Amino acid sequence: MVRLLIHRRRREAALILAAGLLAALPAAAADASHGKTVFSAQCSMCHTAQRGGMVLLGPNLFGVVGRTAGGVPGYNYSPAMKAAGFAWSDEKLKDYLAAPNKMLPGIKMTYGGVKNPAQLDDLVAYLDSLK
Repeated sequence: MVRLLIHRRRREAALILAAGLLAALPAAAADASHGKTVFSAQCSMCHTAQRGGMVLLGPNLFGVVGRTAGGVPGYNYSPAMKAAGFAWSDEKLKDYLAAPNKMLPGIKMTYGGVKNPAQLDDLVAYLDSLK
């Protein structure tokens, strides 16, 4: 009985250790090249992503990471976007692109959001690469 209990405790300790090691591993790296494909399929009808690219229905997204929300000159942003008061980071982009109108109610963008977490990570990696 004692041996069984010791064996069970060792197995539990090993499982806890393995779970901790797995949790400490970094998530799979996002794929910016796949993010470009996601952008082309889901974003390019309204946005450009080239340096000096034109404004379409939405603002040019080249250099969006680090830029103040509502900060592209010449684009007529909604009052909600103008009042957002933050700079775009990877995390802000993930929150926004998952559900734009949920994060900033009253914006002009009618897109429902990227629902696939891997595609979202890849898209943000692509946008982050545009410098």
